[in-house]
Amino acid sequence: MSDKQIQVRIDKWLWAARFFKTRGLASKAASGGKVFVNGQRCKPSKIVKVSDVLSIQKAEIEFTVLVLALLEKRGPARIAQTLYEETEESIQKREEQRKIRSLFYAGQSVPDKRPGKRDRRKIREFIRKND
Repeated sequence: MSDKQIQVRIDKWLWAARFFKTRGLASKAASGGKVFVNGQRCKPSKIVKVSDVLSIQKAEIEFTVLVLALLEKRGPARIAQTLYEETEESIQKREEQRKIRSLFYAGQSVPDKRPGKRDRRKIREFIRKND
């Protein structure tokens, strides 16, 4: 973060801020309508400016962040966290969504092990019984 004004594409910034694991995923999200800059849909080549408000949707989670700094290269997570500030409403909304998801999955349990040969045969037999 130097004194001269740098210009950063939205896909590079999302990748550097660690919202997406790869720049390709960030680019797909921007071109797929999952990223909005100041309330408007954007392309991956959109230039991000300090004080822009971004809405980022990853799966069922939505972030609303204010851009505080620009960075072209991906760095440590500590530096990435200084690039933006999440709004209070966004934090509350994510917390509510987390609670809803935890209630939804509360009754479900994970099997102890993967199904064996006999188990897979029984599963196939059960599925074909309905046909």
